[in-house]
Amino acid sequence: MIIESYVLGRWMTGKGEGQPLYHAVTGEYIGSASTEGLNMGEVLDFARQKGNKALRKMTFQQRGLMLKALALHLQQHLPELYSLSYKTGATKADSWVDIEGGIGNLFSYASLRRKLPDLPYWPEGEAHLLGKAKTFMGHHLLLPKEGAAIHINAYNFPVWGMLEKIAVNFMAGVPAIVKPATVGCYLTQAVVKHMVNSGILPEGALQLLCGSTGNLLNEVNAQDTITFTGSAHTGLQLKSNPTILQNNVSFTMEADSLNAIVLAEDVEPGMPEWDLFIKEVRREMTLKCGQRCTGVRRILVPENKIDLVQNDLSKALSQTVIGNPLNEKVRMGSLAGKTQKAEVLKQVSLLLKTSELVYGNLETVEVVDANAQAGAFISPLLLRNNQPLHTSEVHNIEAFGPVSTLMPYRNLEEAITITKLGKGSLVSTIVTASRNTAREYVLEAGTYHGRILILNQQCGKENTGHGSPLPMLVHGGPGRAGGGEEMGGLRGIHHYMQRVALQGSPDMLTAVLQQYQPNATGIPATIHPFKKHFEELEIGYQLITKSITMTSELIDAFANLSGDHFYAHLRNTDFEGTMFTQQVAHGYLLLSLSAGLFVDSYEKNPVLLNYGIDELRFTKPVYPGMSFHVRFTCKEKISQDKKEPTDIARGIVKWLVEMIDDENDELIGIATILTMVKKLEQ
Repeated sequence: MIIESYVLGRWMTGKGEGQPLYHAVTGEYIGSASTEGLNMGEVLDFARQKGNKALRKMTFQQRGLMLKALALHLQQHLPELYSLSYKTGATKADSWVDIEGGIGNLFSYASLRRKLPDLPYWPEGEAHLLGKAKTFMGHHLLLPKEGAAIHINAYNFPVWGMLEKIAVNFMAGVPAIVKPATVGCYLTQAVVKHMVNSGILPEGALQLLCGSTGNLLNEVNAQDTITFTGSAHTGLQLKSNPTILQNNVSFTMEADSLNAIVLAEDVEPGMPEWDLFIKEVRREMTLKCGQRCTGVRRILVPENKIDLVQNDLSKALSQTVIGNPLNEKVRMGSLAGKTQKAEVLKQVSLLLKTSELVYGNLETVEVVDANAQAGAFISPLLLRNNQPLHTSEVHNIEAFGPVSTLMPYRNLEEAITITKLGKGSLVSTIVTASRNTAREYVLEAGTYHGRILILNQQCGKENTGHGSPLPMLVHGGPGRAGGGEEMGGLRGIHHYMQRVALQGSPDMLTAVLQQYQPNATGIPATIHPFKKHFEELEIGYQLITKSITMTSELIDAFANLSGDHFYAHLRNTDFEGTMFTQQVAHGYLLLSLSAGLFVDSYEKNPVLLNYGIDELRFTKPVYPGMSFHVRFTCKEKISQDKKEPTDIARGIVKWLVEMIDDENDELIGIATILTMVKKLEQ
């Protein structure tokens, strides 16, 4: 049986015998995977012409709801996905990280829609005034790239590896071509089938290659984006493709790295941090059978405690039950396949040239409810290297399995030096109860690691672990780790968008960006803005309020009401040596009085509530006797989805509030306030 690929809007089978796939636990034949005969140029063109054009028309809000719908749909098929995941050698805990962790990424990126405009593109950052007459300005705009996101993924996480990446490119408005590692592509395929059958994705948004990439990378152009997860050696080969280099195609690599965990000198046996350290190393060595790009490969401990650590780690590892992942007692399954097992043992043999094996067995392993010879089982292997500053293998060779190496250090400076010998990693952990140690480690070692976990008693129960990347934080690292960044919340979306610097008049930029820009011509209000429903409001709809005069009585009353008796707000203050010449109004008094000027009072209207303030600045002191008015403008609109069918249909309206001195037409304050406004259609 050939595992089908999903391309050109249909399921297709490649030619030839393909690569055979086997059950990681039983060794049984599953099928084979081949993409031979598929036209990769057509696959890319289909993504660009169909998927890209459909996604780039959707707003961020629509894309976010699409991700949410996908996540909810996949949750309905968890039993089937777990059943397939066991065939990869994964335990229930391993599968949870892969499957539900991946679905969690969809939910996380879906939630980012609340921070993004209700537009297909993203007016980024603040406006920049470029002329004294206020007729020339600049702004940055992010547009979805017109190509495809090509994801070449590793074999350790067939589901998470795909979902954590497509969540980002879909949110940006770019289609994906996913090439999972062939050994577990049948699990990735099952997820894609459910997403395709859901009808949630537009045609061409997602394609799947089960097998080789063929000549796909020879067909890319500058609008495409490539991400790769795997070995640094393979990544370099792909990145060096002449087409990629010639067209300056964006290529992000997340390579396996020799991640380090450091037990600080202040941690002693019996301390909570000691137990956390032992637990964390054991988990990192055995979760997913050690097949994690973020796994702990180097264990650094003070030289006077290395024997104690070795003893405690050995005891902890000996309690790990290995075998059939379907057995509830099993805590570590198998490697993904016998090919992977052979590769791990090969790398361990190289490490043993300068290290010794202090726990585990290279030849045999006791398993529960399984045949050790039929499956790709392996013992946890703890090595020890007593001269980490004078041997290179432990800093250059990675055995991608349940393999880690203990090594001693004399002081924190030396520990930091040793971690840097790995030439860059995805993550490092420092286990310490000392704030000074944590600070020194982060500041001195941080340039060599993409992420640092500071682990102590306080976060011991809640922390997600050394090896757990999170959607809102970047996942990647410098040097050997690939030099890239994935996920990272809004930062990740930037990766699939082109930043354009716009220059022009405020009116022109308002028209292009569909967000009101300061100093643009407003649309004079014929009725009060608060009497308009969400759909009726236009960007630029503007109310000029009447004026109000500041008095000492108002300032005194606000001071008494709020309890803010800062010296500058008092009449009898000696203002010599201060920034003020006399009693000055509270900034929040200005905002409160402004609200009194622009709020439509007494009658019920479509405004449901005040949602908050995004930006607020007080730009000029206001003294008694000064008069000001407010220019109140509809700046941006964001539609909201109903959480419950009975909810009131509504949207968020952002208003630019400009407080203006009557005498010289200068700003005394500026804010962006948000209101929740009822829609006409329920």
